[in-house]
Amino acid sequence: MFDTMTLTKLLGGFCGALLIFLLGSWASSAIYGSYGHYHPEQAYIIPVEGDEVSDEPVEEGPSFEEVFASADAAAGEALWRNCQACHATEQGVNGTGPYLHGVVGREIAAVDGFNYSGALQEKADVWSPENLNAFLEDPSGWAPGTSMGYNGMRRVGDRANLIAYLDSLDD
Repeated sequence: MFDTMTLTKLLGGFCGALLIFLLGSWASSAIYGSYGHYHPEQAYIIPVEGDEVSDEPVEEGPSFEEVFASADAAAGEALWRNCQACHATEQGVNGTGPYLHGVVGREIAAVDGFNYSGALQEKADVWSPENLNAFLEDPSGWAPGTSMGYNGMRRVGDRANLIAYLDSLDD
């Protein structure tokens, strides 16, 4: 039923279709520009009544230091499950990311045998709780060019709990 010629035709058809889709994608990018990279300036601004900017400071909530002082390591252990896909808590066991045993207070890029991105090495010297907080909030914003593909943890309480859990691992 299937001979060499039939399989060759199927493979050729698949490769041809793939080529057409790739060429179409390339052509549309050339015509319309890359999506997400084109930021035109606004041509005009429509004034709106009552849209004055206030000089009063906006309250942002408690600072990280206040939240970290009352952080719960047990709650951070539940949040650790999101990190387990790439990291390990056992010392010397690297995954996609470096092991995180003793990470709080450790020098950045100090794990032997792990290839860190240069973005982290240029940003800071030590993984202090404040540096970890900033990194976990927005990894690519804090260290542009980092190879960590995580979008970040938005809630300051969650970040504080996770850092408290990581700090409790090495006593």
